[in-house]
Amino acid sequence: MKQAEVEITAMSSEGLGIAKQDGKVIFTAFGVPGDKVKVNIKRSKKNYSEASIVELQEASSMRTQPVCSHFGTCGGCKWQHIQYPHQLIFKRDIVHDAFNKIGKIDFPEIPATVGCTDNYYYRNKLEFAFTDRRWLTDEDVKAGTEYEHRNGLGFHVPGNFWGVIDVERCYLQADPSNNIRVAVRNYALKHNLPFFNLHKQFGYLRNLLIRTTSTGELLVLLSVYEDRPDDLKGILDFLLQEFPQITSLQYVINPKRNDTIYDLDIQVYHGRGYIIEQLGNYKFKIGPKSFFQTNSAQAKVLYDITKEFAALKPDDVVYDLYTGVGSIGIYVSDACKSVTGIEQIEDAIRDAKENATMNGVTNCSFYAGDVRMVLNPDFIAANGKPSVVITDPPRAGMHEDVVNTLLELAAPRIVYVSCNPATQARDLQLLDAKYKVVKVQPVDMFPNTTHIENVALLELK
Repeated sequence: MKQAEVEITAMSSEGLGIAKQDGKVIFTAFGVPGDKVKVNIKRSKKNYSEASIVELQEASSMRTQPVCSHFGTCGGCKWQHIQYPHQLIFKRDIVHDAFNKIGKIDFPEIPATVGCTDNYYYRNKLEFAFTDRRWLTDEDVKAGTEYEHRNGLGFHVPGNFWGVIDVERCYLQADPSNNIRVAVRNYALKHNLPFFNLHKQFGYLRNLLIRTTSTGELLVLLSVYEDRPDDLKGILDFLLQEFPQITSLQYVINPKRNDTIYDLDIQVYHGRGYIIEQLGNYKFKIGPKSFFQTNSAQAKVLYDITKEFAALKPDDVVYDLYTGVGSIGIYVSDACKSVTGIEQIEDAIRDAKENATMNGVTNCSFYAGDVRMVLNPDFIAANGKPSVVITDPPRAGMHEDVVNTLLELAAPRIVYVSCNPATQARDLQLLDAKYKVVKVQPVDMFPNTTHIENVALLELK
């Protein structure tokens, strides 16, 4: 394997360190600008190479010591080695580069990324996978240790669907998350409950989902492969005994070849079928299948910025596209005449309607269906022409048909919330025919990762 000695000078939008040698770009995993490193060239193409660090010869001043023992193996927090203030700078640069290189549009100066108060323990949802063939690190393999078993409970290895890391401690979700995961794993080992083999499709324990709220409520869902009532009762009763603070304890039997639970019936074993989160003045029901921002504290920050950008007036008609469980629409409903939300997932729309009712919000209407198909002239005639459009699409961005409909609608303002600056920039280029970007604000929802949320305000030219 070819080696090279290089200096990392920049960061890519994928979070890789960038070096150059002989006019060729070298993308380096876990590299930080200012590092001087020796690397192994793993893959070489015509215009670039991919490399891994084998020796850190001189560390960048931007580096810090990762807190997690799984750093480098687990793909969850790939920027733990970068000081947080520098992460925020790099994330702003990701947005700027996307707008500049992909959007190729005029846009205002992008302000500093709004950071999180808590860099760790910020997620309200984690899902762990059981495995009977836990992932062995290079160090494990070199040690040649013989294991009594390889059962584990943790996260899938990046780029390897079958591999699961047995997580000792995770810094993403506050306690009792770690204690619950460890207790479940130890109970299963003690009682010889088979851990699942996803590749060969046998075993019993499949997944463990933990959801928490800022109000102190706790939802735990255990996914098993087959109906074994005695074993199931034993582990669920154990959880209730060890963790009486559990608000909602549920289970699901999943005999399928994949881990998704969205097409399965969830059974409530203890408590109600949901927990309640609060953002500002509004409460939201969250079940095991609910689509909800996984950083509650920063979600409020994001929604406040969205509401500020929308600059709503009492007579404004708002369309909330890709509304999910209606959280943004409900959050802004007190400042406008009406909100009309559209979302493809029917379960999410059902949650949105329940959330509106629970909060006594009467000026929100929610419709299930593909935004591309629902947002047509008849729909607009029935619900009124919007004065403000809020759109928060998935990572793929908006379909071109939706963009064209927005151009025809010509609402005075569009607030575009995005979790992917690249597809957001692509869509803004299409909207540039009629709209000008007048405000931009990156918001960090996921510290120690490359992900960045971005809010853009568009006004008719």
